[in-house]
Amino acid sequence: MWNKSRSKALILLTSLMLLITACGNHSETGKAEGQGAGSSGELKKVVLRLKWIHQAQFAGFYTAVEKGFYKEAGLDVEIRPGGADFPAVQMVASGSEEFGVTGADQIVIAREKGVPVKALSAIYRKTPFVMFALKESGIKTMEDLVGQKVGIKLGGNEELTFRAMEKSAGIDTSQIEEMPIKYDLSPLLTGQVKAWPGYVINEVLAVQEQGKEVNIIDPNDYGINFYADTLFTTESVIKKDPDMVRSFVQASMKGWDYALDHPEEAAKFGLKYGEKLDLKHEVSMMKASIPLLLPEKLPLGSMEETAWETLQQNLIDLGFVKKGQDLDSLFTNEYLK
Repeated sequence: MWNKSRSKALILLTSLMLLITACGNHSETGKAEGQGAGSSGELKKVVLRLKWIHQAQFAGFYTAVEKGFYKEAGLDVEIRPGGADFPAVQMVASGSEEFGVTGADQIVIAREKGVPVKALSAIYRKTPFVMFALKESGIKTMEDLVGQKVGIKLGGNEELTFRAMEKSAGIDTSQIEEMPIKYDLSPLLTGQVKAWPGYVINEVLAVQEQGKEVNIIDPNDYGINFYADTLFTTESVIKKDPDMVRSFVQASMKGWDYALDHPEEAAKFGLKYGEKLDLKHEVSMMKASIPLLLPEKLPLGSMEETAWETLQQNLIDLGFVKKGQDLDSLFTNEYLK
């Protein structure tokens, strides 16, 4: 009787040990599978604030979400639209959001004001900004704008680039009649103004889609090329969690890399984020972006010190800032590696 009871007890004990061992192995396997998400296996929630409303201009970030690149990096990323009511620098600097996209000029301006933001990657390394006119106007160069009424977007990267183009062409501001404009293209289409500031990947396409031919005045023809959309965060976020910053930057670049190889698919992802977007326009925008993202075949997103130095000097010369900042405080390529 005792032997039978002992035998049953041993069988029960052995079964229990096997169950514990199996659970332990399962736990270790689960930990390995969720390693990128941290020891708890939970995704870390972070917010990315865009420079503008949802559109293919930000396709690489949408792609990183939709293809699971952020999730693989242990991140749950919420992408929020920007604009005048939600300026990326202010939103991220407040500490309520971790990452943002803005013009490189805004990084310099913010640093002068004591706001500790830092660029992590330049998305559009060749500026998408141009001045353009309807072909029928005959306007082809900055010199052709002398004596003409021209639309101007005051403040920000658009005005900075235009002023730099004026200076390079030897044109005094008083020689051009300026009309402050916003986003409605009607003044250009009706002839109220002869030239318009806009992105070659957006406004130029919008006019062409209406059957109009345009002449483009490219800043690069005047030796002007400022980094446009720039991914950034704050010094405090970098200090608090550098591994998370690296994971986010690299997953974002993986998204952009995929978007460059699959522009139609990446453009479709944007339709999930923006209301009333037109797929044909979004695909055109994405395809037009490709040469601006890879202008010199450098590693995707990487930045050059000379580009920041030139940008900052132009900001000083044109009166947008009073003094220069230490270049190391403005940007870093560290998290691209």
